[in-house]
Amino acid sequence: MSVDRDAVRSHLAQFVASRRGVEAYVEPPTNVTATTVILIAHDGEWTRRAAGSRQAAFDLARSLGVPVYDVNQTGYPNRMREWNSRQRRKA
Repeated sequence: MSVDRDAVRSHLAQFVASRRGVEAYVEPPTNVTATTVILIAHDGEWTRRAAGSRQAAFDLARSLGVPVYDVNQTGYPNRMREWNSRQRRKA
């Protein structure tokens, strides 16, 4: 899978710049997606983009100056699930 690294970095950098308390979580590849980076803000709002490889995902997150975690080791923060629930109730 080809990843437009400039577009991914631009999107994630904009998310970090416009929100506070952002943390990054690296997600493993699946049968249908490459390794991804998910950014989660203080309120649970999130965005996800393909990063290509695990190393590229960690490097990208670190370059954005945010804490980065392996989701297989930490799981997702509760604030993300709570934000998803709030969004479903709004719909």
